[in-house]
Amino acid sequence: MTLHEIGQLLGCGENGDMREIHGMNTLRDASSKEISFLSDSRYEKELINTKASAVILPASKAHLLPEGVIALVSEEPYMAVAVLSKYFTKPIQSSTKAPIIGEGTQIYPTAHVENGASIGKNCTIMSGVYIGAESVIGDDVILYPNVVVYRDCVIGNRVVVHSGSVIGSDGFGYAHTKTGEHVKLYQNGNVVIEDDVEIGANTTVDCAVFGSTFIKRGTKIDNLVQIGHNCVVGEHSIMVSQSGLAGSTTLGRNVVMGGQSATAGHLSIAPFTTLAARSGVTKSITQKGVYSGFPLMEHKLWLKMQAKLAKILES
Repeated sequence: MTLHEIGQLLGCGENGDMREIHGMNTLRDASSKEISFLSDSRYEKELINTKASAVILPASKAHLLPEGVIALVSEEPYMAVAVLSKYFTKPIQSSTKAPIIGEGTQIYPTAHVENGASIGKNCTIMSGVYIGAESVIGDDVILYPNVVVYRDCVIGNRVVVHSGSVIGSDGFGYAHTKTGEHVKLYQNGNVVIEDDVEIGANTTVDCAVFGSTFIKRGTKIDNLVQIGHNCVVGEHSIMVSQSGLAGSTTLGRNVVMGGQSATAGHLSIAPFTTLAARSGVTKSITQKGVYSGFPLMEHKLWLKMQAKLAKILES
């Protein structure tokens, strides 16, 4: 699509610019062939350095754009992005190139590998596994029965994914109309899983809206874990059953999340932090430590509070 066509589609006015736009991306990562947006003031500082061809944003922020970047003015930038995202989503099947299968790899008869996918050496792809178009699987990978890997995802070497887990499913993203309808924000990124990761059964790792969701090297993830779109799980982290990350959360390396612990979105968790079971994180954690409870507090303080509550109930 051209910028002119995009402006017309979104009702952002006539700009007459016939540059071709090849995709959408964040303000930080967008290239001159891509379009971006601003709907959250927390990312306003990234406007000044963006390399996007155009940015969808409110009129009050247009003056912050670098010279040469076109402003597509919208009262509802997030809704405009949701509408536009459909036009850049990729087809489920997009390649006629036969999949590449490495030496020594065993693929069970009922597994399905789409065209354009690549699987490395000495892998085991068990019954009912689905591997999407343009996905890349490294060496010595085991995918247990009924694992699903969506298109464009990347899995490193010596990765194990247990039965029923889904890698690259759509993140939960919707724009909401003034009358209460929900407009899908198409998720056009992928998931990158680095080397030596193990993922338990029935866990979901959502693809990014733009860019990648990352599971870094050496991380171990239990059964029934939810990882939202655009999250980054740091090296050698541990996520225990029923824990979860809302979108765009970043865990430092060696973070431990106990069972049923969870974070709100767009947060950062310091390296070597431990979150006890059922912890609820609503703000970024900048100092490593052991934390518990909701509202979240240092674990030692939480234990003291529980002891005092018990004494009050006894009195």
